[in-house]
Amino acid sequence: MSNKPEEYYLRLRKIQELRSRNIEPYEYKFEKEYRASEIKEKFDELTGKLIKFAGRIVSVRMMGKSVFATLRDETDDIQIYIKTVETENPFHDIENTAKSFDKFFDVGDIIGVEGELFKTKTGEITIFVRRFKMLSKCLLPLGDKWHGLKDLETQYRERYLHLIMDKRAIDAFRKKFLIIKLTRKFFEDKGFIEIDTPTLQPIYGGANANPFETYSHSLETKLYLRIANELYLKRLIVGGFEKVYEITKNFRNEGIDRTHYPEFIAMEAYSAYWDYYDMMKLAEEYLNFLIKNLYNSEEIEYQGNTISFRLPFKRVDFVEELIKVLGFDPTEEELETLREKSKKYIQNVEKLHKWKIIDKLFDELVGRKLIQPTIVMNHPIELSPLAKTHRENKKRAERFEIFLAGLEISNAFSELNDPIEQRIRLEEQIKLREYSQDKELPSEIDEDFINALEYAMPPTGGIGFGIDRICMILLDKPSIRDIIPFPQLRPK
Repeated sequence: MSNKPEEYYLRLRKIQELRSRNIEPYEYKFEKEYRASEIKEKFDELTGKLIKFAGRIVSVRMMGKSVFATLRDETDDIQIYIKTVETENPFHDIENTAKSFDKFFDVGDIIGVEGELFKTKTGEITIFVRRFKMLSKCLLPLGDKWHGLKDLETQYRERYLHLIMDKRAIDAFRKKFLIIKLTRKFFEDKGFIEIDTPTLQPIYGGANANPFETYSHSLETKLYLRIANELYLKRLIVGGFEKVYEITKNFRNEGIDRTHYPEFIAMEAYSAYWDYYDMMKLAEEYLNFLIKNLYNSEEIEYQGNTISFRLPFKRVDFVEELIKVLGFDPTEEELETLREKSKKYIQNVEKLHKWKIIDKLFDELVGRKLIQPTIVMNHPIELSPLAKTHRENKKRAERFEIFLAGLEISNAFSELNDPIEQRIRLEEQIKLREYSQDKELPSEIDEDFINALEYAMPPTGGIGFGIDRICMILLDKPSIRDIIPFPQLRPK
């Protein structure tokens, strides 16, 4: 405790003195009746009634024998007024109530009050306090930090302090909760039901990503943290469910940057008898539904750009867009030629296989520039091992991604349901891994998933959304870590 500020020890002594007076500075309970926002909304209804409120002291103004202070709870700030003549003094040996408050109460303390509502001359709703008590003593001073943390690392590392000081931070996480709640409502209203899938999996699959590994002593086997829930949700479709979805955490042992984080919330949904055209319509309606319910509008502002969610979204072809910016068709190039032509766009291109280069070229040269919601369709079949071959072009897959604000936020397929072709595709992925030493590609086939397909999966449309990225954009945050409550950081 040697690195504690002097104020810490001063407040410790206040705790000792409170306890010497038989006053407990860390209460068990308080009957809080209203939140700050409710008090303001119901002012006329509550005026004249004795109400109980609790919150954290965020500011104090001493005015002779009176005190004005501001208390903050999860919803808003509310002013309180303590007047020596009319507010009960819990410390009778101290000259007056205001001095009692000044002696033992500090900015940061959590207190409970009881009193009546009134409006000051300036029209501010205020609680005229009749009695008050300490609920939890704050030992570390907030001081000038109260004006807001400027250092992002401190915001992430001490999120609790960030939430205390910045009401906008609490509002952002409340809205993230609302986005998830609205997501569930939308899909359930469409007839989907949510079923949970394993977080620990014996074989990872459903996406190309490097997994986290662990070990089960009970089962005596290596397990992986889920990188996607796709293959298990498809098993449910095989089993007879026709519309399933799940909102869950995925884990990918890869880099951290503005738009990537190893632990993130994803949502996947599958519908029997649908294809990727049905999923396009569903995705458009879902995103439009979110914006309308969050903002009562079809437009948002994100980092200086006005983004419109009016339907329908623009549709473009994956390969055609690449040809426009490159001047040639990268899917028809030999590997070494493609590497040479791509050096000016991509780093370490000599370590990448052909289809990884093409994927990165699209993200770099096309995807980043797609600010308005755009459906990118018909990817090369080699990039889409779980999607059906396009019914009109055997070199393409029935797949689409949605790009928004330069980020890919959604991925969808007409799901491959031919077990023979699925095995061939997965075997090709493993060969590609061995050739390129790409750790993100699968190292083995999920034989149980193939076994499930052999019992026949109906034609199926599937889609996945990156919920954290959606929240990041809809809440106008520059980094994905701004909407993750407790992001991991390197140890100090």
